[in-house]
Amino acid sequence: MMADISLTGVLIVAAIAFAVPLVLGLAPTLHLPSVVLEIVAGIVIGPAILGLVEVDLPLQVLALLGLAFLLFLAGLEIDLDRLRGARLRIAAIGFGVSLAVALVIGLGLYAAGIIRAPLLVAIILSSTSLGIVIPVLADAGHSSTRLGQLIIAGSSIADFGAIILLSLFFSEDSSSVGSTLLLIAGFVVLVIATGLALAEAEHSIRLSSALARLQDSSAQIRVRGAFLLLIGLVVIAQGFGLEVILGAFFAGAVLRLLDRDEMMMHTGFHTKLQAVGFGVFIPFFFVTSGMQLDVGALLSGGAALALVPVFLLTLLLARGLPAALYRPMVGSRGSLAAALLQATSLPFIVAATGIGTELGILSPAIGAAMVVAGLLSVVLFPLGALTLLRDGGKPAVGVQRDSLDDAGGDEAGST
Repeated sequence: MMADISLTGVLIVAAIAFAVPLVLGLAPTLHLPSVVLEIVAGIVIGPAILGLVEVDLPLQVLALLGLAFLLFLAGLEIDLDRLRGARLRIAAIGFGVSLAVALVIGLGLYAAGIIRAPLLVAIILSSTSLGIVIPVLADAGHSSTRLGQLIIAGSSIADFGAIILLSLFFSEDSSSVGSTLLLIAGFVVLVIATGLALAEAEHSIRLSSALARLQDSSAQIRVRGAFLLLIGLVVIAQGFGLEVILGAFFAGAVLRLLDRDEMMMHTGFHTKLQAVGFGVFIPFFFVTSGMQLDVGALLSGGAALALVPVFLLTLLLARGLPAALYRPMVGSRGSLAAALLQATSLPFIVAATGIGTELGILSPAIGAAMVVAGLLSVVLFPLGALTLLRDGGKPAVGVQRDSLDDAGGDEAGST
């Protein structure tokens, strides 16, 4: 049976995964996220253009693992210690505003006969790519400033909220919202129990000593444990009839909670997980997503293609308007940069449109238009935000560790 499985498609996608960052590395002036080129390359090699590769079983499995790792690493970015007090309150209000604006947009598009699932579109428009936002803030030197923390808090709540809402309303096996809510509650209880059990086990001196011995050996025991946690919660989520992304996201969040004191996991652990995720599995998800993108439906007739700028604008409105809440604290320039970064979204759009297409409530053409709008948001919005942040100057050292709970006034360097 093994001989019947061809790895030709895996070879081609792996070659693309290697070539894309290398090309970008050789052209440093080309400020383009690798995920954009990976999806574009998938479109080129897929049925839409060259037809070199079909999404066979090996690619399906690797793409599913890539999606799981992507959401796992997103959950790992959630810092609950920073999501509290005024920062949490502002982020929660901002997400509420974002969802309300997105729902109005979705209902408007539904009334115009453009879409069939206004709630799904609203949830998609309310998401943010935390994994893209954090590196941009780090490059600009704003990760630890008041502005950076506000953006990270808002993006974290958007990531978390969008995933919960998608699982609540659009899980394939759910019969009603009420039953799905009970399933999610049961799943959360299991996640909490798993986290508590792992936290208790970590305090065992004998176990900690064994982990320390094995963590950098050929066993790579912590990486294996993280992978076990990821797959375990994904399988449990599937068993509950919930989406894979919910289990993967919670696995990352649990692991982050276990590492709150930054002593239980050694310093290279997160780097290893990122190496496995971004170095192996995640590119398969994006390239395969490009292969499955229905470009023909997007281009036929021109109506769907004309919706790309519409979706890009609605994304900016839904996620950008709540950034006005930040203006009293970070000034006009800071709030505008926050608006652009919070409107940056792609991985969740790819995953959610795929779910909508599978459920038959989102047409392939509309799904493709939304993905292309997400691609443009990743290309354009971070560049605009970086320009605003750099023109505003580097943040003063004195505000690098600013606390929103105690401090007021504008951030240094903001106007």
